[in-house]
Amino acid sequence: MRIVITGGAGFLGSRLARVILARGSLTDASGEKRSVRELVLADVVPATVPDSRVSVVTGDLGDPALLERVVTVDTDSIFHLAAVVSGQAEAEFDVGMRVNLDATRALLERCRKLAKPPKLVFTSSLAVFGGPLPDPVPDDAPVTPQTSYGAQKAIGEVLVYDMTRKGYIDGRSMRLPTITVRPGKPNKAASSFASGIIREPLSGVDAICPVARHTQIWVSSPRTVIANLIVGHEAPAASFAHTRSINVPGISIGVGEMVEALRRIAGDAVAERVKWQLDPVIDRIVSTWPARFAPVLGPALGMRADPDFDSIIRAYIADELGR
Repeated sequence: MRIVITGGAGFLGSRLARVILARGSLTDASGEKRSVRELVLADVVPATVPDSRVSVVTGDLGDPALLERVVTVDTDSIFHLAAVVSGQAEAEFDVGMRVNLDATRALLERCRKLAKPPKLVFTSSLAVFGGPLPDPVPDDAPVTPQTSYGAQKAIGEVLVYDMTRKGYIDGRSMRLPTITVRPGKPNKAASSFASGIIREPLSGVDAICPVARHTQIWVSSPRTVIANLIVGHEAPAASFAHTRSINVPGISIGVGEMVEALRRIAGDAVAERVKWQLDPVIDRIVSTWPARFAPVLGPALGMRADPDFDSIIRAYIADELGR
């Protein structure tokens, strides 16, 4: 089985790659369980996942020649993770449209040319929702994005569904919660603070929280998101009806509660490294995202949420800090 991960050098992409390699097999679009023969990691920077089954392709997905190298005629599955994050997509409109929309369309058009339709998992976002919504948000809530990032992801979902309806791919769009705790450095995502207020204090560094303590967000740990991506891929086509979009389970928590969980696990001195400094731009973006969902399809497929935020912090400590 030949599998492609776009954004394969990123945190989620490289972690997903390791999980797939450890599993050793996935289910193709025909429902057959097959061994992983080749795993292609495509990104603008080189991926580093040491395994003889891994191939690394570096370049811009908007380049047709590169897409032909990445998505070959024997490609069975694609996990499309490559994207510009929310804050950058809002600040740099043209970049967001080129990477999040144009490259996604180009990838789907490449899939159209394959004789055998591949499975395709598209990582969408809760940012496709916004404005007045039911609380909690049901699976069939209207898609009304309030940011450029959310709009680009919503358009991607429609394309994935239509390409699936036409038989060009076996697609499924996964609306991911805010993922925390991400290792590494802060990025331009509006949700970056959700990791920073845990990651930095645990490393002995002060962290700025740009939203109010009472702000509620819908979150999931990296471990759980990766597990749910696999579940979404493995789900048979018969599990879906009029939609291929899935609200991935998460937990709703206030930002102040996140800091209190950090206090319980790491102590007062660590929690006091979080400094509250409102950023109107970030606060406005985050305030457009609904904070509570009532997913039905995802759990029916076998997706699960983290039990609580304490367990998310402990998983980060175990996975990334080694203590």
